[in-house]
Amino acid sequence: MTDPAGPPTAERVLAALATRWLGRAYEWLPSCGSTNDLAGARARAGAPAGLVIAADQQTAGRGRLGRSWHSPPGANLYLSILLRPERPPADIPPLTLLVGGALARALAGLGFAPRLKWPNDVQLVDETGRPRKVAGILTEMSTAGDRTLQVVVGVGLNVNGVDFPPDLAEIATSLRRSRGGAPLDRAAVLAAFLNALEPMLLDFERVGPGAAVAAFETYAALPAACLVTAPGRPGERLEGIALGVDADGALRLRDETGQIHRVLSGEIHT
Repeated sequence: MTDPAGPPTAERVLAALATRWLGRAYEWLPSCGSTNDLAGARARAGAPAGLVIAADQQTAGRGRLGRSWHSPPGANLYLSILLRPERPPADIPPLTLLVGGALARALAGLGFAPRLKWPNDVQLVDETGRPRKVAGILTEMSTAGDRTLQVVVGVGLNVNGVDFPPDLAEIATSLRRSRGGAPLDRAAVLAAFLNALEPMLLDFERVGPGAAVAAFETYAALPAACLVTAPGRPGERLEGIALGVDADGALRLRDETGQIHRVLSGEIHT
């Protein structure tokens, strides 16, 4: 599938940016293995904070927990952002929540009604009222002692794709499908996201993880009944009401006895 407006090349994206530093260094590739891997390599070579690497296709795109990310050419956005936060490593995990909040804010500005599913999914509700995944976020950090060297944030956003493989057909959607078939300009969508993200990153540097929690909870579908499972450990499950998130990004869940649990990792099913 070809983007009718043309690919999100540097010329087109930079023309729509209102940022000072985020995305001002921008690389567009027809194809690559993983934009996160490339951004990590650029970071180790001294690339500046704010670098964005985007590709028309990924041959080894990955999501959370080592899962592959469906990355067909010419349809969607696959990108990675290089950050060099001044915050200590313990403050970094909630960045995933903040980036989700920024993407949700951008999509809301484009006329969509996004919702966030802890810890890293952006969803749109289909015509039957069922939430479907439209984007995922993967954050990878490098540290040295108590210093954060760099953070690479990968984002996969289904923009114009309309066909999904069988294992995703019932759970995924795209902006185009949600809009009834009208294609979108990927460069405009990407610029809207980066424009929303930059001021939120500045808030994160000033305020810390609380800024990420606020960004997430603005669009989170909470409180909500849910089941949390631990991948690879089928016997571990926790059922209750998801209430919100703590400053470190942990999900607060109240079980049927009223006890509050802090969930640091797992899969949430609503």
